[in-house]
Amino acid sequence: QVQLVESGGGLVQAGGSLRLSCAASGSFWSVNEMGWYCQAPGKQRELVAEITSVGSITYADAVKGRFTISRDNAKNTVYLQMDSLKPEDTAVYYCMARIKPDRYYNYQRFWGQGTQVTVSS
Repeated sequence: QVQLVESGGGLVQAGGSLRLSCAASGSFWSVNEMGWYCQAPGKQRELVAEITSVGSITYADAVKGRFTISRDNAKNTVYLQMDSLKPEDTAVYYCMARIKPDRYYNYQRFWGQGTQVTVSS
């Protein structure tokens, strides 16, 4: 069974930094895109950043220049370095990975349990 295990997050003052990590565990064939989404109260879940298995990266406009996504393919782990945090970055951050469970199956989207990031002003 595939699991995405997140770590990091917490409370930080505006201008501070946090680092999120997410590791895919269990039995699976391969991992394609990995990334981070966020959901603030009363809002829909939205993309923060994604990175493909070959390193192609997409960032939301709101985080360009402040957040950096990276991954370690050998560890099936994705990271999100968040710098210059703002109160409006406050949200639950979810790890996402598109994983092929078996060579006979298509890629499926899996989600982590979410980790709270709170930025105080």
